[in-house]
Amino acid sequence: MPQTTSIPTDAEIAAILAEHKHREGPLLPMLHALQAEFGYIPTAAIARIAHLLNMTKAEVHGVVSFYHDFRERPAGHHVVKICRAEACQAVGGDALAEETLAKLGLDWHATTPNGALTVEPVYCLGMCACGPAAMVDDKVVGRLDAARMARILTEAGA
Repeated sequence: MPQTTSIPTDAEIAAILAEHKHREGPLLPMLHALQAEFGYIPTAAIARIAHLLNMTKAEVHGVVSFYHDFRERPAGHHVVKICRAEACQAVGGDALAEETLAKLGLDWHATTPNGALTVEPVYCLGMCACGPAAMVDDKVVGRLDAARMARILTEAGA
C-alpha cells in the first residue's frame, strides 16, 4: 500500500528522482520508487522525469502505460486482480470477470466511487489448476465462483 494518501508535492517527487538519477537505466527504478511511495505515478512526475532523463513526456508515459503494474491514479483501498489467462478463462474466468465488473459498474482499472476497491486484470497468477483465480490485495484466491467473489467484494467494502 502507498505510504501517503495526499497529492505528492514537487519536493517529494524531486527527492525520489534525485535518489535514482545517477543509476544506470534510472527510468524503471524511478517509476517503481514513485509507485512504492505514492501508490501510483503522479502526472507531475512524468514531465520531471522526461526533462531529467532527456526524454519526451510521451516516451515516459509510454513506459508507464506499457507496464500493467504502474498506475496513473491512486488505487482503491483494496485491489482485486482477476486472472485473464487462458486456464482461468477455460473454467469460467471470463464470465466471473464480466459479472464482477457489471456488479460494480466499473471497467478494468477503475475504482468504486467510495474508493474502497479497484479491479484490475492480471495475466496469470500461477493458480492454473485452481481457476478461476484472483489476487485480493496480496492474497491469491482460487476456485472462485460468483458467490465467493460477492463475499470478497462485500468484505472489501464495495
